[in-house]
Amino acid sequence: MEEFMHHGCSDEVTELMEMLSKLHFKSLLSVHDAVAQTDYEPTLPPIPDDYVADEEDSVKIVSLVKTKEPFGATIKKDESTGAIVIARIMKGGAADKSGLIHEGDELMEVNGVSMEQRKPKEILSLLACSKGAVTFKIIPALYREEVSSQRKQLFVRALFDYNPEEDPAIPCKEAAVGFKRGDILQIVSLEDETWWQACHQGEGKSCPGLIPSQQLHERRVTLQRPRALFRPRTPKASDDAKVLEDVDYRAITGFHIAGLRRSFRLGRKGSVAREVARSRRWSTGLHSSIRPPTYIEVIPYHSEPTDRHKLVVLVGPSGVGVSELKKRLLISDPDCYAVTVPYTTRERKQQETDGVDYHFVPLHKFEEDILLHRFIEYGRYKGHYYGSSLDSVNRVLADSKVCLLDMHPSNIKCVYTAEYRPFVVFVKPPRIEELRLTRRRAKFICEGEDKNPVRTFTEEDFEEMIDTSESMEREYGHLFDKVLVNGDIAVAFRELKTAVLEIIEAEVQWIPTEWVRPSPTASRRSCSHLTGWI
Repeated sequence: MEEFMHHGCSDEVTELMEMLSKLHFKSLLSVHDAVAQTDYEPTLPPIPDDYVADEEDSVKIVSLVKTKEPFGATIKKDESTGAIVIARIMKGGAADKSGLIHEGDELMEVNGVSMEQRKPKEILSLLACSKGAVTFKIIPALYREEVSSQRKQLFVRALFDYNPEEDPAIPCKEAAVGFKRGDILQIVSLEDETWWQACHQGEGKSCPGLIPSQQLHERRVTLQRPRALFRPRTPKASDDAKVLEDVDYRAITGFHIAGLRRSFRLGRKGSVAREVARSRRWSTGLHSSIRPPTYIEVIPYHSEPTDRHKLVVLVGPSGVGVSELKKRLLISDPDCYAVTVPYTTRERKQQETDGVDYHFVPLHKFEEDILLHRFIEYGRYKGHYYGSSLDSVNRVLADSKVCLLDMHPSNIKCVYTAEYRPFVVFVKPPRIEELRLTRRRAKFICEGEDKNPVRTFTEEDFEEMIDTSESMEREYGHLFDKVLVNGDIAVAFRELKTAVLEIIEAEVQWIPTEWVRPSPTASRRSCSHLTGWI
């Protein structure tokens, strides 16, 4: 205003002088100057006078606000130098979001307390007592290229149970995620070849934790050699394998259910011989080598109103109760469940109905369908063929019913496709002590050559059942959606029925990615042994 006084009194100067003289305008300028002269940056603690830096950026001070959630980093002690270093940054945690702390950074101080000669557990106690902001003095690690965060979402179904509390190898139990077989996990990081980072599906906003990698779990299972390999059996398979037919269920229930006879199945001795032979082969029709069941990559499939009803496949060793469970499920709701009608080349008996008891077809037609791969399973008994056809499965599904199949797991590949989307249930026996209690008076039908066609289980039968079960799970476990232990038949049936109803009513079904596209090979990196979780 003093400057304007010497420039005359033109209309423009007069108007501007009047504006600058107003009280509100003067207050605005005063506040602007006060704000501009104020320093709002945080005041960092001074670096000690006796500290000599080799480089300008050799030390940095990081302050993170402490909340109820952990910072999301694991620490370890370098055995060669004794320094406390950041071993891993958990995706989605506070440390990851800040972008200021990285793997390999050395912790010099925490809230002004020196980390020299400290143990990781002492640091965890120090952090637990801290309130508000926690200040870290860090020597940064050498620059390393960050893995792109734009990685696609990856979901897997767990094929084994995992409890971190029972894992002596887990670097830090507090940083781990437990899960059950069948749980859907979202994999957040595959960078570590030993410990992946994951969270349960639907909990993407929560901080992920550590789970055993596929490589780690496979290595563990491989070291635990199954006892069947150390005690091989040499059952004698008859030249003409016998076929067993189940007792007519009409005698028990009061009505006849077609399609429940497993007449194309091999007899007990013949089946065991084939199963043991399969268990000794380290290759299958689906995979070139046996890999222990760990994880299978899955994607969500949203059911449509026009989708056909489900296919439920039951598998298990002979005598475990697969047929009984299938019968109980079928009888519980005949309007919902149905079974396939088997095919045969033998002559129709007087009391049998074509298309109800069996589909009776000529020999040349049956053999033609074999060549065209239209049978899921088939066998030969007394010169006649018996088999279960894909056409029978399609008829049941077209009738808007849930199709129940029981088969050997080696034949699942026939229906393990996006077209059928099977729900595969593996029925396994309990421990041999429970088998002795629950099956000691149970009877089953044996080979026709035996003097007593119906007999009770023997100790050899129990061991055989368990060995075959272990062999099946080891070789085909990656195909099983659910594992059901049949100790008590009533309890096992209730669990089976609940699981089947859930999969029928589910709007989203998690199906293997291989049904849609080949699974990509995940890149992995080496890891360090962890000892702390902050």
